[in-house]
Amino acid sequence: MLKYNLIVAVCENFGIGFKGDLPWRLKSELMYFSRTTKRVSDPSKRNVVIMGKKTYLGVPPTKRPLADRLNIVLSTTMTQKELPENVLLCRSLDEAMQTLESKPWCKQLENIWIVGGSGVYAEAMESPRCHRLYLTKIQERFECDTFFPNIPVSFQEVPLDEYTPHGVQEENGIKYEHKILEKH
Repeated sequence: MLKYNLIVAVCENFGIGFKGDLPWRLKSELMYFSRTTKRVSDPSKRNVVIMGKKTYLGVPPTKRPLADRLNIVLSTTMTQKELPENVLLCRSLDEAMQTLESKPWCKQLENIWIVGGSGVYAEAMESPRCHRLYLTKIQERFECDTFFPNIPVSFQEVPLDEYTPHGVQEENGIKYEHKILEKH
């Protein structure tokens, strides 16, 4: 059974979005997201990013699909024609995982990342497929209309890996800190 990780940045009130966009401007946090979701140990493989329709459409048109990763959009209302050829459309997270476990894909892929939104995160955290949550805690409140779900008690903080910046970071006067939680 393939496992996946979640990656998200949340502010103090656990907000993750506002009007289809990020509530903050943190270039270094976006670079961390990009590096983390692209990093592979086997250069012949690539990673997957799975997201809901609103998350996909919230990515600026010039930045989608997210480069150097297989993009999967979860939607029951979109059609494949509405997406670029190289983006997969699946009706559910289960369907996406079954697709990735099928023969042509499983040998090409290294890591699977769940990148939003709220409903996809909630479903993903409940699954036995969920391994880790890469959480950036932004130490400030922002106006948000989309929120990260409650983190189940089955997630415990683990030491940061060598690729994750340690300690409190700061950009544009906004402080934030990276955490990694593992599902037990």
